[in-house]
Amino acid sequence: MLGRGRHNNGRGAGYAGRCRCSGGWGRWRGARRERFRFRWRRSGGGARVSRWERRPEPEPAPALRAEAERPAGRAPRLPGPAMALICSISNEVPEHPCVSPVSNHVYERRLIEKYIAENGTDPVNNQPLSEEQLIDIKGTAGDAVMLHSFTLRQQLQTTRQELSHALYQHDAACRVIARLTKEVTAAREALATLKPQAGLIVPQAVPSSQPNVAGAGESMDLGELAGMTPEIIQKLQDKATVLTTERKKRGKTVPEELVKPEELSKYRQVASHVGLHSASIPGILALDLCPSDTNKILTGGADKNVIVFDKSSEQILATLKGHTKKVTSVVFHPSQDLVFSASPDATIRIWSVPNASCVQVVRAHEGSVTGLSLHATGDYLLSSSDDQYWAFSDIQTGRVLTKVTDESSGCALTCAQFHPDGLIFGTGTMDSQIKIWDLKERTNVANFPGHSGPITSIAFSENGYYLATAADDSSVKLWDLRKLKNFKTLQLDNNFEVKSLIFDQSEHSGLTTGVAFGHHAKFIASTGMDRSLKFYSL
Repeated sequence: MLGRGRHNNGRGAGYAGRCRCSGGWGRWRGARRERFRFRWRRSGGGARVSRWERRPEPEPAPALRAEAERPAGRAPRLPGPAMALICSISNEVPEHPCVSPVSNHVYERRLIEKYIAENGTDPVNNQPLSEEQLIDIKGTAGDAVMLHSFTLRQQLQTTRQELSHALYQHDAACRVIARLTKEVTAAREALATLKPQAGLIVPQAVPSSQPNVAGAGESMDLGELAGMTPEIIQKLQDKATVLTTERKKRGKTVPEELVKPEELSKYRQVASHVGLHSASIPGILALDLCPSDTNKILTGGADKNVIVFDKSSEQILATLKGHTKKVTSVVFHPSQDLVFSASPDATIRIWSVPNASCVQVVRAHEGSVTGLSLHATGDYLLSSSDDQYWAFSDIQTGRVLTKVTDESSGCALTCAQFHPDGLIFGTGTMDSQIKIWDLKERTNVANFPGHSGPITSIAFSENGYYLATAADDSSVKLWDLRKLKNFKTLQLDNNFEVKSLIFDQSEHSGLTTGVAFGHHAKFIASTGMDRSLKFYSL
């Protein structure tokens, strides 16, 4: 059944059309095209609308939308270079293009024929149009490809500009992140000087009203910690940078004067001096050579004395007395006439060689001092002790700057040694552990388990890549600090006590306690419990 009627859209505009009373879609034409769905029912022998809904038509193609929005009276837009050969229905490059003389728009023939068959009008302006009116566009395949290529090139250029801008923003962000990371690192270093690290015990600094003056020879009270100031940390960092740069310039080259490995096997004892220390309490327990003049030998004995000996003149330059127990560690200053010694009497003494006198007594520990190492700056001392602490002290003032222990292990330290760059160092423990520490952060950064006895000695290679360790288990282990693993183990005969990490062929009648190379390995010096200082050379 067909019915006719007029409906109001709520805005006073009437619509007329045809619809089926069974319900469905009716096409109504009025002020503009709209679609309504009606439900009909009979009432009094007639049909009336009980409800209707407005439903917009599908979104037209861009070209159709542009034409629909064209102001009245303006001529239709002809296809130009940017619109050429673009179908106004699909908005794509047509395979078989044709133009409508009614609207002057280009269409894909297949699509426009289908539209005409269904509607009989031009899709742009709804004017009557037939298939016979369509005009084919000949010989434009190449043009279409070129125009399409041109469009792609424009898009590529735009994408490149966007990518360039994005990369610039990324680079700027990276710079900001790098600056913030540097600021955070500096803040952490400053914070590390103000509070203890987690898991570590750091005695708090107690201000001293009258700090020691070099040359006064006064002992410092335990607990007077000056702290690691930013100036000290920067000084350590600057020195490490210089040393690293010099090592990289030097590379793997070795001095031409360095003795060849095969010549070392030909070394024989050329001198022996047995009268350096007291015969009543025999034993030389520590040895060091002056870095600037390897003719100067420093020894520490069981007789509580420190001896400075000249190899060339075979004369004792100084006998330094002051310790109340045996001397177990000695260190030469590389550029000043100073030497350092440590003892189980819980003191570290700084000596002036020309005056044969003690200029500072550093009391950094409450137990026996077991290890001593001088920083590359020549201004600071590292020490380890049975009291489970390591300490970092200023040799000019004799004050302890910081003092740290690993609370989690709770074990006595047996030795300590600085890395060549001075920013990290190693300590050995009674429970067979080798611990690597970050000096600036005062934190334990690596551990090397593997020995089965107390660690007796540790030494870093000159290039800073390797670490050698010895223990009471009669073994020497070599570690790669870059990979943090053991790559070589030298297992010696049972009950062989390793006290030095430099292999020697000395003939001491007692235990060999120290070995050191001379300049360019021209000679080897060794000391032993038989009170003798021996030299080996060709």
